[in-house]
Amino acid sequence: MTTDRSCLCVVLAAGEGTRMKSALPKVLHTIGGLPMVGHVINAAREVGSEIAMVTGSGGEKVDAAVAKLMPDARFFRQQDRLGTGHAVLTARTAIEDGYDDVLVVFGDTPLVDPGVLRSARSGLAAGADVVVVGFRTDEPTGYGRLIETGGRLAAIREERDCSDEEKLISYCNGGLMAISGELALSLLDRIGNDNAKHEYYLTDIVEIANDDGLVVVAVEAPFESVLGINNRAELAAAEAIWQQRRRRGVMLSGVTLIAPETVYFSHDTDIGADTVVEPNVVFGPNVRIAGGATIRAFSHITGATIAEGAEIGPFARLRPGAKLGEASKVGNFCEVKNADIASGAKINHLSYVGDAVVGARANLGAGTITCNYDGFSKHLTQIGSGAFIGSNTSLVAPVKIGNDAYVASGTVVTSNVPDDALAIGRSRQENKEGRAEMLRRRLAAHKSGKK
Repeated sequence: MTTDRSCLCVVLAAGEGTRMKSALPKVLHTIGGLPMVGHVINAAREVGSEIAMVTGSGGEKVDAAVAKLMPDARFFRQQDRLGTGHAVLTARTAIEDGYDDVLVVFGDTPLVDPGVLRSARSGLAAGADVVVVGFRTDEPTGYGRLIETGGRLAAIREERDCSDEEKLISYCNGGLMAISGELALSLLDRIGNDNAKHEYYLTDIVEIANDDGLVVVAVEAPFESVLGINNRAELAAAEAIWQQRRRRGVMLSGVTLIAPETVYFSHDTDIGADTVVEPNVVFGPNVRIAGGATIRAFSHITGATIAEGAEIGPFARLRPGAKLGEASKVGNFCEVKNADIASGAKINHLSYVGDAVVGARANLGAGTITCNYDGFSKHLTQIGSGAFIGSNTSLVAPVKIGNDAYVASGTVVTSNVPDDALAIGRSRQENKEGRAEMLRRRLAAHKSGKK
């Protein structure tokens, strides 16, 4: 495909998606944490296309979501749903700008491969006027068949119109199409609605173009690339396919997944080589992991940055704003949120650290908690380099623990601790000799009295 050809991708997203049974527009349901239409837009953008979005009534939510992903996208509203041909023509003013290639894709095909779109555009560059994307299946029932003659596409035949011989054809219409930009409007404007539903079908372009003696061809794509999502079951199936692809790509890039089928990635997970990921780990959006990290089992990570050699988990939760330095550690049943954990620092057990700065080589004992919220505002806890925080300590923010300071176990810290100081804030223990036996008798008598 030549790189100097301009391209417009018309993304059809006007369907109501009633089978999703959701207040959320269908194309905004996510795969790998990204709306389905976002995957489609990314594929189109990868092949150099500008974007024209066609949405239906109530499409404001879709427009807003797409604008965040691609601010320069153009938006068109199909007020009346009169078929796919009518939907494409809704973007007439964009098509009139005179692109070399016009791609037509659907917003509910999140697994579309950019390579398929490149192949369709290459067909136009090679001299075709219309390129239809097809797929092969052992179960073609319900799909339109691609009828080829002499290497060209003669027709798209809906199953109800197929002869018995044509019903045996396994090459089916995938819906995606590439059209010569020079011819697009003249072909689209001639689509009629003389059919049972009185709708304008994009597939009629094939017959119109053939009648004009134009070159119409089909290119083959994997079934997954044209898989449309109509309900929650199909959404789950597409998620599984996407995750499988992503896991394979991650492993081929040098990451070890101990049990790949149990690890779930987000669309933007960035994970470096030589990282080891144990079973049952979930990566939410916006996670960056340098090489050589270890992510132990049953950890959940979202919006976090993890430096080289850091160790997470098992059973750890990193929330947005967590930043872990080199060789730092967040261990069993710990939660970290909006906190900078410097190199070599350790938060090993049963701790919550939020809105905090933890210095290099600091050690936080089991049960350490930063009390960062007073019911109205969040406050910062600062822990210096080399500080040692004893188990079951509560740090009431705003508070600062100095470098190399010690905080005794069980302390509630409400004021700053200087460098190299020892802070102790707990009631004095008293031992009452013989009182345990006395207490047992009293409790036993009380219990028997109740009976």
